[in-house]
Amino acid sequence: MTALDVFRAPRSVAVVGATDNTAKWGHWLARGALSGRHRRRVHFVNARATTVLGRPSHPSLETLPEVPDLVAFAVPAASLTPGVEAAVALGVPGLLAVTSGVRDPAALTRAVRAGGSRLVGPNCLGLYDAPGELELAWGRFTAGPLAVVSQSGQVGLEIAQLAAAGGVGVSRFVSVGSQLDVGAAEVLADLVDHDTTRAVALYLESYGDGAALLDALAALRDAGKPVLLLTVGASTAAREAARSHTGALTSALDVVDAACRAVGAVRVDTPAQLADAARLVLRTAPVRGRRVAIVADSGGQGAVAADTAARLGLEVSALPPRVRERLADRLPSGACVANPVDLDGAGERDLSTYAAVPGCLADPEVADAVVLSGYFGSYGRDIPAQQETESAVARALGRLAAEREMPVVVHSMAEHTATTRELRAAGVPTFTDVEAALRAVATAHRLSGEPLGRGRPVAPVGGAVPVGDGYGAARRLLGAAGVVFPRAVEVPPGTADPVSVAAGLSAPVVLKADWLAHKTEHAAVATGLWDPGALRAAYEDMVARLGPHRFVVEEMDRRPDVVEVLVAARRDPSFGPVVVVGAGGVRAELAQDIALELAPCSRATARAMLRRLRAAPLLHGWRGRRPVDVSALVDVVVAVSELIAGRADVAEVELNPVRVAPDGALAVDALVTGYAGTDVRGGS
Repeated sequence: MTALDVFRAPRSVAVVGATDNTAKWGHWLARGALSGRHRRRVHFVNARATTVLGRPSHPSLETLPEVPDLVAFAVPAASLTPGVEAAVALGVPGLLAVTSGVRDPAALTRAVRAGGSRLVGPNCLGLYDAPGELELAWGRFTAGPLAVVSQSGQVGLEIAQLAAAGGVGVSRFVSVGSQLDVGAAEVLADLVDHDTTRAVALYLESYGDGAALLDALAALRDAGKPVLLLTVGASTAAREAARSHTGALTSALDVVDAACRAVGAVRVDTPAQLADAARLVLRTAPVRGRRVAIVADSGGQGAVAADTAARLGLEVSALPPRVRERLADRLPSGACVANPVDLDGAGERDLSTYAAVPGCLADPEVADAVVLSGYFGSYGRDIPAQQETESAVARALGRLAAEREMPVVVHSMAEHTATTRELRAAGVPTFTDVEAALRAVATAHRLSGEPLGRGRPVAPVGGAVPVGDGYGAARRLLGAAGVVFPRAVEVPPGTADPVSVAAGLSAPVVLKADWLAHKTEHAAVATGLWDPGALRAAYEDMVARLGPHRFVVEEMDRRPDVVEVLVAARRDPSFGPVVVVGAGGVRAELAQDIALELAPCSRATARAMLRRLRAAPLLHGWRGRRPVDVSALVDVVVAVSELIAGRADVAEVELNPVRVAPDGALAVDALVTGYAGTDVRGGS
């Protein structure tokens, strides 16, 4: 037994606010509750009615013949907290509240927790459990293998309806609403041993305890239950991130995508995309790679499909000669036996071609998925005498997919015909839009990959090197973490002449205002200072303009074939520390070329981040330049990720730029922001 079992298969249910009025929530909850009356006792509470739906209604919870396991509230906002207090006082373990507009959520939460009860909602659309035959929600559900967990009841219902239209039913539906007590992470964890659930659709607008959510998503992945996530970017996380410089380079969706990669979930953009991907994932073998073989009975449709596949990151690769020879033997002389394959009318002359050609392509040495695009699915509708033959081909495609353990997907110009129904029954997903079909294949491929993982744990460490004020302090903190800087000295406030302080450094040197972030904007950095006179003049100018603060004199990095890279880290409000790499220098914001993952990260993850950058070719030699020391750059990324993960007093780190050359990596500017009023700055 778990704390949420009462929301799966309660022995008794009461609906408070039950009514015969079909326009009210109380009617939908009452009607749904009655649908499971052969599994449990059902009670209605309505102080102004003696019967509801032909059954006795009671004036209050206290007058019920028993204490129900689960009470669903469909009452005005002002009545909800008193009603919950009464239920808790009776010892009701499970509470569901669809009510919106609660004025004092804190008071409602206290009422729930006073007696150890659990609450789903308020401001939700209800819940449904197929194996438990429990229906307490607006709408109707078709039983199936897809669980839907949604912060928005309406979005969740849309996902369920779109999935049902594609032949995929719902195993469990939970609209978590305001999550005053039971949250999405707990509901997801409860699905791990929910036998009917084979995949999960998740819609969230906020993430709360990100660590608990990640644990639940990872457990679902381990249980073989893929998770498709729909979310929005205008979240609290986005607003919080935008307050920092590193946050300005990233978005809330970057962090969500990193969280998904860590645990093997995949984010989609719309409810339709989620439903499309779910029906493919639930009906076919995994899409283990990016290679897709396309078969079309129109050259134009094949070309459109090929372009769409490439845009979605799929590979329309050349076919091996042996496969082309087999196709040439089967198809007319005018057919194209490349990829995409153009049937050149062979399908309409012999419908079995629609199964025979995919049979030549459904080979793991050739492709990872086969997509059939065009008129198939319409023959029986338009020429009834061909229905039996077309249905037989549909079943043959299903057998092919099962025997070869490879997804076969059909884009058909027909939507609801006997043949498309045959295809779906045979385990062949059908789509009326080729982009939807190929996007579902691409999404399924992303789900089949191994999760990145969350990096090795970093034990919290104390401030052996404290978070201090200034670029010099940032250098000391990051240097202790393993980041290498050029040699430098600090020039204390009030120093008359910096030359004597910097006597041990090799020219040329750089003069930096220690306390300012983004020095370029304040003309607070002077480079290429080759002699004492130049250093002295630059110092006197800055003191005159900026004041007698602390400065840093640093040896200037003049190595050839340097690539400038941004390495940064910050804390996300929900998911905690993240690490960022990107194109560096003063144009970092303009380039917007970044990769982000959860911190700490492994060396393998750091390398994968660097490979994702558009600027990645610069690291490996570009137009005659020598490749740089990527291994040294990886060291920096890992060190920064472990620093932010292990130091709770560090809120943000930014190294921009890290100058990477063939002989190593040097950080030449740094920004560190601490908590509790500590703000260490430096940067260009």
